Amino acid sequence: MPNMTTTTSSKKKKKGSVPRWLAIPAPKPQLSEAEVNAKYPRMRLQVFMGIFIGYATFYLIRNNVPLVTPILTKELGFSNAAIGALSTALLLAYGFSKFFTAMISDRSNARLFLPIGLVLSGVANILLAMTGYMGEGAGATGYAAAIASIMATIMVFNGIFQGMGWPPSGRVLVNWFSTSERGTKVSWWNTAHNVGGALSGLLVAWGFSMFGKTWEVAFWFPAVISFVLAFVAWLLIRDNPEAEGLPTVDVYRNDPHKVESTAEDRAESTWTTIRKHVLTNSTMVYLALANVFVYTLRYGVLVWAPKYLHDVRHASLEGGIAGFSILELAGIGGTVLCGYVSDRMFKGRRSPAGILFLVATVGAILLYWLPSSDAPLWIAYVALALIGGLIYGPVMLIGLQAIDLSPSHVAGTAAGFTGLFGYALGATLASAGIGIIVDHWGWSTAFVFMIVCSGLAVLFLWLVNGAEKRLMAERAQKLAAKAQA
Repeated sequence: MPNMTTTTSSKKKKKGSVPRWLAIPAPKPQLSEAEVNAKYPRMRLQVFMGIFIGYATFYLIRNNVPLVTPILTKELGFSNAAIGALSTALLLAYGFSKFFTAMISDRSNARLFLPIGLVLSGVANILLAMTGYMGEGAGATGYAAAIASIMATIMVFNGIFQGMGWPPSGRVLVNWFSTSERGTKVSWWNTAHNVGGALSGLLVAWGFSMFGKTWEVAFWFPAVISFVLAFVAWLLIRDNPEAEGLPTVDVYRNDPHKVESTAEDRAESTWTTIRKHVLTNSTMVYLALANVFVYTLRYGVLVWAPKYLHDVRHASLEGGIAGFSILELAGIGGTVLCGYVSDRMFKGRRSPAGILFLVATVGAILLYWLPSSDAPLWIAYVALALIGGLIYGPVMLIGLQAIDLSPSHVAGTAAGFTGLFGYALGATLASAGIGIIVDHWGWSTAFVFMIVCSGLAVLFLWLVNGAEKRLMAERAQKLAAKAQA
């Protein structure tokens, strides 16, 4: 059968190739039709579980600073700006890593690439905890300054390793799930970061109960769990169907990609691929800019939830962590719903669904912000649940659009490009930027800033909508012509 969108590497080594042990596995002779029909559904489920578990695990060890912000403030005297800077160090490094590692990931075996990133990120979290334990007994001022600088450095490395999670997962999704089902499947997979984010709070609380309420526990305890789950991910993940003796998913489901990948495209150099399909592609640029403001909203609420609940709503440390977990858990249902809406209501168009959910997010932010400080805490929790249920849909859709609206062989790179903007600019605005805003102008100004960001995100998604409609129309014409042939 013809291979329309395969991502397997050619025998001819080209510039930008990875070491042989890391390379995409070569195709195997195709199995019989009966074997294909029996194996394909089982492998799709197995692979999906592998990237779900793997990606969720990254969030156990991504940025646990917000969970212990009150402790860091009380014991080390960290300001809001300093705490924001710690998160920024990781998120900025992660944004760049998500883009640059994606270029390596598009030429690598996802089964190896993702678990390696997990293990290295776990090691970084162990080092963060060791920094605290080794500094015990030092003078308060010197200790705090040393901890801040060392933590920031390690956070940078953790961010680099964290960038090895999304790109291989995106490639696996493109390789194993076709266009018409991808909105629903990606939405289900994307809830992995909500599961991981919520479990990080629960793991830290569990660690506190067993090992004491110290900030170091928030780093080393989830890291130990991540090593075990990295091995599980390695057992389950398979890079592409062809390496398992199966046809491409496009052929298997008779469902071509929105943007087809030709043999000539796959033979291009890394730089040519990036320039042609990403840097000079206005649709990708608009998606990247939309991601800036979507991520500002996401992290503007998430990173500062424990601090806001503790300082303004007078919640306990555990109460602040609960708000963090509520937002993440609520994102599960909202993400799935958003993917379903984009597949069913809007027939595979992602932009209208993203715009709808962003407008509703503004209402939820107002509910979170406007009640007085002595209002019942449950109101804040309800607002956080609504925000989580709404904002994670657009977060998911932008990544999906990046892989949807680019050839399959650059899916990881395209998603990494939007992620670069989301983290390097959006998450930076949310962490360091909002920390500075709160220190100088208060929480109200911070919330106004986030609402403005939502309007800008809507604007850029509206610009993407035109290109998406055109590509969907061209795809429909091709399918109609094929049916008549």
